[in-house]
Amino acid sequence: MAYKALLLVILSLAVAASISDAIHFDEKDLASEESLWDLYERWRSHHTVSRDLGEKNKRFNVFKENVRFIHEFNKGDKPFKLRLNRFGDMTNQEFRRAYAGSKVHHHRSMRGAPHGSEGFTHAKTGDLPQSVDWRQKGAVTPVKDQGQCGSCWAFSTVVAVEGINQIKSGKLVSLSEQELIDCDNGDNQGCNGGLMDYAFEFIKKNGGITTESNYPYRARDGRCNIGKENSHVVVIDGHQNVPVNDEDALLKAVANQPVSVAIDAGGYRFQFYSEGVFTGHCGTDLDHGVAIVGYGTTLDGTKYWTVKNSWGPEWGEKGYIRMQRGVSAAEGLCGIAMEASYPIKTSPNPTRTITRVGEASTKDEL
Repeated sequence: MAYKALLLVILSLAVAASISDAIHFDEKDLASEESLWDLYERWRSHHTVSRDLGEKNKRFNVFKENVRFIHEFNKGDKPFKLRLNRFGDMTNQEFRRAYAGSKVHHHRSMRGAPHGSEGFTHAKTGDLPQSVDWRQKGAVTPVKDQGQCGSCWAFSTVVAVEGINQIKSGKLVSLSEQELIDCDNGDNQGCNGGLMDYAFEFIKKNGGITTESNYPYRARDGRCNIGKENSHVVVIDGHQNVPVNDEDALLKAVANQPVSVAIDAGGYRFQFYSEGVFTGHCGTDLDHGVAIVGYGTTLDGTKYWTVKNSWGPEWGEKGYIRMQRGVSAAEGLCGIAMEASYPIKTSPNPTRTITRVGEASTKDEL
């Protein structure tokens, strides 16, 4: 109980920091070229963005268009809002390349039908709760930041493995995305994209995965550190795929554990999403791996998924986005029901010296 309380305090502090650090603007900031320049300089200072003079002029023009788009959008009555964030002077094309470039759709088309253990263990789950939040159950680590590396597939995988490990062992341990980037190079391609299915298979075949503290994230491709790779801390016994284009099946899976999914996250509205239930326009060109860590319904009856992203805690709702669920399209909003999978864990973890979230190193069996 004390550990869960500590985790909630950490999350609360992250939330408070995210809100206070937001860059706000109003009509006065958009009134003239001079006021827009002032806003841009304030934004650059806040995000410590350095530009040479020529680049700054070019970026300022992009920034102006983005600010105006955000301002006009927020005048509407959509159930979600946009905010000026660290992507403020990036074109949408640049944003897609840098942060929504996992090429999930490409990897799936190259491989064919999803691989995984036979069956869907959660098929008979009944009496589903009205809402689930695995963060409140202590099964989700703080939001991480992939940086300008197309490694979202690794972050999505790790969220699901961290979750099932906590559910089975009662201990939340932050695991290493960098190990997957450096060492899972048979099918996945590090910062050039990958697929969560491949990563689950790698962890099983590799005999486990190590901690983030042992193999920290660097946001770039690197050579596999064999010693660290073999310091297994958490093991899984395989993975299963949620039936394709079936949000009801996805709901059953999320009621039991965090689930890795792929979405189309490259649109302007996704780039600057701030809060609320996202109902924006998006396709099904799956380009980004995330993880569903819960679901619920708003007071006005809008059903949503709680999705953990890997763009840092300042983006969205402290690093999360609520996405509308139960839409008429079988594939779900932004294709969220097209590529869902989760790890299976029955085997105990090896005894290792590990670092749990919020604790000093201890020797224990996870």
